Amino acid sequence: MKEVIEFYGVEFRWLDLLDLLIVVFLIIQLYRLLKGSLAFNIFVGLLMVYAAYFLVRALKMPILTIILQNFINVGIIAIIIIFQPEIRKFLLVLGKKTPLSKDSFLTKLFLPDKFKSYKEEENIINEIIVAVSRMQSTFTGALMVIATTYRLKFDSASSIPIDGNVSAKLIESIFEKHSPLHDGALIIVGNKILAAKVILPVSENPNLPTRIGLRHRSAVGITEHSDNLAIIVSEERGTVSYAIDGVLTQDVSLEDLKVKLYEVLIDGYA
Repeated sequence: MKEVIEFYGVEFRWLDLLDLLIVVFLIIQLYRLLKGSLAFNIFVGLLMVYAAYFLVRALKMPILTIILQNFINVGIIAIIIIFQPEIRKFLLVLGKKTPLSKDSFLTKLFLPDKFKSYKEEENIINEIIVAVSRMQSTFTGALMVIATTYRLKFDSASSIPIDGNVSAKLIESIFEKHSPLHDGALIIVGNKILAAKVILPVSENPNLPTRIGLRHRSAVGITEHSDNLAIIVSEERGTVSYAIDGVLTQDVSLEDLKVKLYEVLIDGYA
């Protein structure tokens, strides 16, 4: 096989093609990650600065070249600080696509877990579905976050620790309209309700529907930069929605929610 290919008088290597495909892949992933967020506008602004730098350098304008060069040198550190959540999520997305990720073929082939029982996860799912069904019928607003791959970080100063087993009755009592814990989110880690009345980051995604409330925006916000599932019960309409990877899916049936819970809590670890 020839290492160098000539195309319309231009020579390039197979590695050049591979290089191009990798860059295209990274750009697509970066676009998906930033699309619809304020960080996307910042990213476009940085591209404009770089374009201006190359333009003034090509036009041999020394003063502007020096200014933009210094701005770019300092800007590398600023980029890391500004885009810290996006960089973390980007690396998480790449990690999921590697051959050694938890749901990859190689992991399932060489690290089988044939004897693991999922009865505990199935019980958690059933308890959540029962609680959501009852709160939906009574128009009880609720926001639950199911932590999946790592312990969720949140403001412990504003939350109330629970550390109780996941049960429908406990979830319903927390979100009961006259309960002092009904405001904020409930955090579930493993088979435990870790905390209640948790304040979550609110999404600034301008593409979200304008009619959604704070619960839905908080659900999207907590899943934009972390690998978790957020479930919302609307107090006004009695509908059920969920958010994952910063994407909000509204007005889902209990069966659809159950399928998503199975995907997150069972299929994701199978």
